[in-house]
Amino acid sequence: MPAYLIVDQLEVTDPEAMKTYAAGVNDTIRKYGGRGIVRGGAFEVLEGTWTPKRVVVLEFADMATLRRWYNSPEYAPLLKIRLASSKSNVIAVEGA
Repeated sequence: MPAYLIVDQLEVTDPEAMKTYAAGVNDTIRKYGGRGIVRGGAFEVLEGTWTPKRVVVLEFADMATLRRWYNSPEYAPLLKIRLASSKSNVIAVEGA
């Protein structure tokens, strides 16, 4: 069953470092068979009070593959950059 990484990017504290992250992350996602579904498009809150800043959704074949990518040696240096240069809420969820 597919799995999705859902990110609400709350704040970018170092835009220059995030350019380095953005330049490298897509290759790591593709290497693990993932693909971007949503990358910061316009959104509309239909219910509740959640007001995300910038939403990103990645799709992987399954949760095990998503975890392999997230914990991979290829993604590790980029994750370090992202964590140091932005604030986000991130979840992984299984699809139907």
